[in-house]
Amino acid sequence: MKPKGKSSAYKPADIREKELRLALYRIQKGRAHTGETKITIAAVAREAGVSTALIHNHYPGIAEAIRDSQGRSSRAIRDVKHQELIAERKKSAAYRQEIEELRCNVASLASMNEVLVAENGVLKAKINDRKIVDLPAITRPI
Repeated sequence: MKPKGKSSAYKPADIREKELRLALYRIQKGRAHTGETKITIAAVAREAGVSTALIHNHYPGIAEAIRDSQGRSSRAIRDVKHQELIAERKKSAAYRQEIEELRCNVASLASMNEVLVAENGVLKAKINDRKIVDLPAITRPI
């Protein structure tokens, strides 16, 4: 026996899809029988008299159309995320390059520091020992 006034009885897929599209259209135009104003999968399901699971599991095209009308298309979201990923990868590559340059700078500074520490030791030894005398620099004629 078919339930009275319910559209949840078994129907061919193409008829059910048309009903879902009509339910979405009615909500978009502000003519929903259920008073729905916000476009969501749950609202379309209530308007069509079906479950949200039916839309998710059997009518992914309808679910995508609902997301499109919300401005949350999965393709659009995927494309935005992909562009963000590319931008982050570029930043990451730049950071890796900068880290490599900084490591080279640290190695160079460490080498210069060792030379200066050695020179400092020699100069301190000269100051503390009165027997060491600096020889004047010999200039050679060219």
